[in-house]
Amino acid sequence: MGERAGKGAGRGADEWATSAVVRCPVCRKEHAYLATVLPCACGAPLAPPLLTDAPPVPLTRRSWSEEWVTVRCASCGRQDEWPQPELGCSCGTVLRLAVRPVTASPDADAPGGQATDPADPDLTAADSSTTARPPGHIPLPRTAAAPRPAFRPLTIRTAGDVVSAAARYLEWLGFREIVQPERRPASGIDLHGPGVIAAVEATTRPAALRDIECLWLHGMSSAAACVFFSLSGYADDARTRADELAVPLFALDFTGTPQPVNGPADELVSTGAAQT
Repeated sequence: MGERAGKGAGRGADEWATSAVVRCPVCRKEHAYLATVLPCACGAPLAPPLLTDAPPVPLTRRSWSEEWVTVRCASCGRQDEWPQPELGCSCGTVLRLAVRPVTASPDADAPGGQATDPADPDLTAADSSTTARPPGHIPLPRTAAAPRPAFRPLTIRTAGDVVSAAARYLEWLGFREIVQPERRPASGIDLHGPGVIAAVEATTRPAALRDIECLWLHGMSSAAACVFFSLSGYADDARTRADELAVPLFALDFTGTPQPVNGPADELVSTGAAQT
């Protein structure tokens, strides 16, 4: 399958979709990715159209000026800046996905911002079914609690938005009374609530081994579940240590949608706060 992404891959470099199968060039693991759908100013749902044959690019450094792409609404023709699609791999690598530039011909745009091909019924049926269901990282097991409503992300434009997006996600998982201090305390605990604490790495550096261990120690001393969120991924030793300590790790992108990157995070998404 190579490192290409998406439905219709292999149909030509101009083909695009709002969902993709992404292979990490570092560990070769494949992921199902569904672009976050947000409303255009006209009210129509809109997601960045992915270039299906473009390989994902590992993100090694961040620049705020490079985190936005121009997307055109197929309903009203409006062009706006949208967060660059990204995917956090379980190996700790953050992958940036290519988006079809607005200079490309819009003739293939179908209403709602999706491309369809009448000659390919499988592609048309798959795209229509994709837009009807909310994104999910893994299927819920039979023993899981009732599915939660779709998460409503908070678009990230500032470092403060990173912490706010993490707080919103914890609440979506079922944690209550999440508190965000006005200033980050010396402990490095950015969020706390009954039974949970969380650290958020909102800078351009990957979270380090010491960050994981400090969070875990605070969690042990306060008898609380601990969760880590990072905007720029995790160092390899930090990822390994988090697995050993069962610390859930989430990668954030600029859409404000956390993605689980290890087993404990997958389990937390499946069971929610009630089972932690």
